[in-house]
Amino acid sequence: MDSGENTKLMGTQNFTPCESALHSEVEALRWAMENMLQHSPCQSFGTDCKELIEMKKEPQEWPSFATELEKIETLQICFPDFKITHVPRVRNQFYDFLAKTTRTFRRELLFIGCFIPVWLHRLPQA
Repeated sequence: MDSGENTKLMGTQNFTPCESALHSEVEALRWAMENMLQHSPCQSFGTDCKELIEMKKEPQEWPSFATELEKIETLQICFPDFKITHVPRVRNQFYDFLAKTTRTFRRELLFIGCFIPVWLHRLPQA
């Protein structure tokens, strides 16, 4: 997102299933940060997961996520102006669609871009 909280770049990957939805959120942030280092000078990230934002503020309160949060903290060194903001679900429908569509693919899928390509709008063949 830019300073006006407008989307500059988006991405998705269909990860292997995680222990919980919260683990998936943490993994998605780590993945996004790693990819922004390669593709964009992005410093601001958005999520509809309030728990993820709380984890970033108080990592010691989430001992079961210590390893994952340590990876994110290490990556954050590369983002001097790092910011993560809460995006309410009503403003997150487009990205939720992107994530749900990606999960329907039976083969590995990785996408990073400024807009959703036509082929991603269609449901994959079985």
